[in-house]
Amino acid sequence: MEDLARRLGLRTNPHIFFWSAGLMVAFLVLLLAFPGPIGSAFGAGREWIVTNLGWFFILGVTTWLVFLAWVALSKYGRLRLGHEGDKPAYSNLSWFAMLFAGGIGTVLMFWGVAEPISHFSNPPYAGVEPYSVQASQDAMTISLYHLSLHTWAIFTLPGLAFGYYIYRYDLPMRVSSVFYPFLKEKIHGPIGKTIDVFAVLGTLFGLAVSLGLGTSQINAGLTALTGVPDAVWPKVLIITALTLVATASIVAGLDKGVRRLSNVNILIAVGLMIFVLIAGDTIFLLRQMIESAGLYAQEIVPLSFWNDSMAQFTDEGGWGWQGGWTVFYWAWTVTWAPFMGVFLARISRGRTIRQFVGGVLVAPSLFTLVWFVTFGWSAMEIDGIGGSGGPISAAVADSVPLAMFAFFDNFPAATLISGIAIVVVALFFATSSDSASLVVDMLCSGTGEAGPVRQRVFWGLSEGALAASLIIIGGSAGLEALQQVITVIGLPIFLLVFAMMFAMIAGLRQEVFPPAPVPDSPATNGAAPTNRDGPAETPESDDTHKTTPVPRT
Repeated sequence: MEDLARRLGLRTNPHIFFWSAGLMVAFLVLLLAFPGPIGSAFGAGREWIVTNLGWFFILGVTTWLVFLAWVALSKYGRLRLGHEGDKPAYSNLSWFAMLFAGGIGTVLMFWGVAEPISHFSNPPYAGVEPYSVQASQDAMTISLYHLSLHTWAIFTLPGLAFGYYIYRYDLPMRVSSVFYPFLKEKIHGPIGKTIDVFAVLGTLFGLAVSLGLGTSQINAGLTALTGVPDAVWPKVLIITALTLVATASIVAGLDKGVRRLSNVNILIAVGLMIFVLIAGDTIFLLRQMIESAGLYAQEIVPLSFWNDSMAQFTDEGGWGWQGGWTVFYWAWTVTWAPFMGVFLARISRGRTIRQFVGGVLVAPSLFTLVWFVTFGWSAMEIDGIGGSGGPISAAVADSVPLAMFAFFDNFPAATLISGIAIVVVALFFATSSDSASLVVDMLCSGTGEAGPVRQRVFWGLSEGALAASLIIIGGSAGLEALQQVITVIGLPIFLLVFAMMFAMIAGLRQEVFPPAPVPDSPATNGAAPTNRDGPAETPESDDTHKTTPVPRT
């Protein structure tokens, strides 16, 4: 493999690169050759996972959120992701734009209207009337539960683990480096490489599902604006075109490509949101921002542990509503964990753990709150709170990707705004593909730097091909087929991320803090006494911390 890599001019770990590429190509061939049997196998796998392990997904993500809150507020929050002299490479604005656009920008565009309207018209709780005031409040709270703190906890945990071990222990930028406390030098052997190959494949599938959703929304928008058929072949053409755009950005690199695309895209998205806020019922939306935040804070604990366990006694049966929503969300999001984790670590060197957790976990969640209140409450108000449903819920019932465009039909310059929305989704598509290609290349090389252009282009084209294949095997099933694939792929990745929490605990326990200073006295003359009960807290200063990490030998 080393000889082949040299002949091809690659700068990467040949074992990780060729095994990942080979397995991905083999899977693509099988998908296209046997779409029926493979689709059925994924369907059966998803049914088993949702029925038997849905509770594990829900408990796991809540556990990660609690762990992150603890580590940020504890004395470990002062530790820096890097050496003590390291400073952040990006401004707070660019940093936020990159982590958001590379994270769930496409998701917010897709679900900003569709999810609240879905729960509004089909309440998940028994006894709640569709389109009622209670249904609208529940719809907003559940939407925020799905796409704010819990979703970003899934990204923050691996990002923290990667940043900690890669920059404090000077280990390669690979997923296997996180497990150094358990594997030691075996991270460089077959076990570590197997973990890395699996992480690459999971990342590719997670991105492919997101690209599939974004493509479906773009196709729906073009259908509404131009009459282009909402079918498989237009989606494949859209994926092809946008993959080429993303590939061009890949060639430009992280600083020029991703940063510029992210900054432009977040500005357009914010402008779209401000337009809806001003053109809609502004006072109502401003009041709802405060009220929805309170309702979310009130319901976050019950929702964090809600398992829909009584569904088996209702007409839904089994896992009912939650199996198709919450479990799907967590399984899908966790496939992004290796990609987002390394990406976040790559752009966050020099920040403290407290800064990292606060920025990655809290800031995007606040933006999500504003986004969902603006789009979700506007959509539910238009559809008729206390009524019997309207055009937006009818559009969602017909095709989920149509939700955003049916929503814009109720605003001035609807055609123009819908066109801008298509551009935003397309840019989010390109940013996600761009970011993931760079990260996958880093996962294979382990250097933390982008490899030769040909490597990044290969991964960019591969992501587009995989997304197109999932669209083809999904056919008319659409979202349901994507849910089946990602739930099955998500389970082993979920187990991998769960183990990262224990790896972080093992690393943090080895940190050494200096004794806390005490007031000058004749007995001590200003010297700090030894703390017999363990490491002591120090004043809130990053520069006073000393650490003795266990480096790679």
